[in-house]
Amino acid sequence: MHVDLSKNFFDLFGLAVGFTIDNATLVTRFQDLQKQLHPDKFVSKPDSDRRWSMQAASHVNEAYQTLSNELRRAVYLLKLQGVSIDEETDTQMSPMFLMEQMENREALEMAPNASDPFAALDAVRRQLKVSTAEQVSAFEQACTKAQWDHARTVARQWQFLDKLNQEVRSTEEQLDDQ
Repeated sequence: MHVDLSKNFFDLFGLAVGFTIDNATLVTRFQDLQKQLHPDKFVSKPDSDRRWSMQAASHVNEAYQTLSNELRRAVYLLKLQGVSIDEETDTQMSPMFLMEQMENREALEMAPNASDPFAALDAVRRQLKVSTAEQVSAFEQACTKAQWDHARTVARQWQFLDKLNQEVRSTEEQLDDQ
């Protein structure tokens, strides 16, 4: 079995390069590759084959994790198009989007002190779900039209929402622990 580790993740799983993918094909191909590359199948092989098996299995796992997550797939797709996300240095976003996120953040910060903190968190989560769905739709449209600069902006906003959603989960876990 030989897996070309230089292929992009879409090619590795036999998928067309694009935001919308066939998840069933992704899962089936992932499972096939896992079976073929599992290090246990290489126990009696030379060290170089065992190392290659581990490297290939790791590569397949990374590819699967990337393509099975919409946001990670979007960022990877931009990377394939030569578009950098600049996560650390890019702070430009729509003023209206930023205002909405300031309101969401304020609601999140106030939630633990609300009369029903879990209901307050659910309200923030619902708003984030709506906003995320808007970003996913906008990203799909930008990809379809090959508007990569716009897709980049949308992906940055989507990352912002994802981080805020993680903070909602973290706050909920803290409340559960109390």
